[in-house]
Amino acid sequence: MTYRAGRWTAEEALLSRDKTALIIIDVQERLFKKVEDRDKIAGNICRLIQFANILGIPIVLTEQYPEGLGPTIHRIRELIPNVKPIEKIKFSCMASREFRRRISEINVKNLVLTGIEAHICVAQTAIEAITSGYKVYVVYDAISSRHREDKAIAIERMKQHGAYIITSEMLMYEVLRRAGTTEFKEILKLVRED
Repeated sequence: MTYRAGRWTAEEALLSRDKTALIIIDVQERLFKKVEDRDKIAGNICRLIQFANILGIPIVLTEQYPEGLGPTIHRIRELIPNVKPIEKIKFSCMASREFRRRISEINVKNLVLTGIEAHICVAQTAIEAITSGYKVYVVYDAISSRHREDKAIAIERMKQHGAYIITSEMLMYEVLRRAGTTEFKEILKLVRED
């Protein structure tokens, strides 16, 4: 879809749960210990997992060279025990045949990206996904890098290619659209955990 000022409908401009997947990129033990704001990032990813589970949004998990970087951190794995990680050696998730097969099977057009490192695997995934026709939402407070400046430049680079930058709370309220529902009450508890 091409942007023309004032020509999008709310349905086109706002993220919805339909045809959306939460992507958790390479939040692995050995690398995770070295990234900035790791506790905040892990907390927001966990909150987004709970959010996705409440709304029935599919979750895809990747691991970059797990033999060297270890498995996904326990805090995340315990929330998604039935999600099998997709192992990869190329930085972009889109370079993985298994990843492309998985997002094709679940029939999504919107990819919500979280994980590490922002300037390597997250950025390359975002750019390749956009060029492959997906709408990409990068969750600012659920991605990180070892160095703050790398994350900042990664955000700019992804925006240049058409990624939407969003926060975890912004995403939750945007997908919900309204208060007063049972789902809203469940998700309000997640938001108030801060």
